[in-house]
Amino acid sequence: MNEDYEKIKSLIELILEKMDVDASVDFVEGIEIPIFLIQTEEAGILIGEGGKNLFSLSHILKKIAGKIFESENKELPAFILDVNGYYSKRINNLKEMAKMGAERARFFKKEVALDPMNAFERRIVHMVLSEFTDIKTESVGIEGIDRRIVIKPEE
Repeated sequence: MNEDYEKIKSLIELILEKMDVDASVDFVEGIEIPIFLIQTEEAGILIGEGGKNLFSLSHILKKIAGKIFESENKELPAFILDVNGYYSKRINNLKEMAKMGAERARFFKKEVALDPMNAFERRIVHMVLSEFTDIKTESVGIEGIDRRIVIKPEE
């Protein structure tokens, strides 16, 4: 782990300490992007309903880290924050949901709309389905909580 990721890990540990959450933080070199994996018995507090707390914690962490790196004239390296493997499981579920949606769109020759998701999750779906030459994907809806992907069969 390089010096930049060491700084981020220390920041995560400091935030968890201030939140009075007993946890360990591991750095995992992901296939696509590095992951900071928080292991704790208090995962419910950090994850929240549908991952909302985890998304918020990750957003706040990246804002704070971004300011630190900006003050050093550096760019914040990309990473994912995960708690007890929740986000990794979510990513795998998204990939499976995307593939099933593509199969439904093919079979019924109709558009299939997925549930609303955040920008990162939509990007994962777009990437997975970009490998399907007979399928198109499009993000639709107002930015924010209503934005979703529509999977369309090529005509």
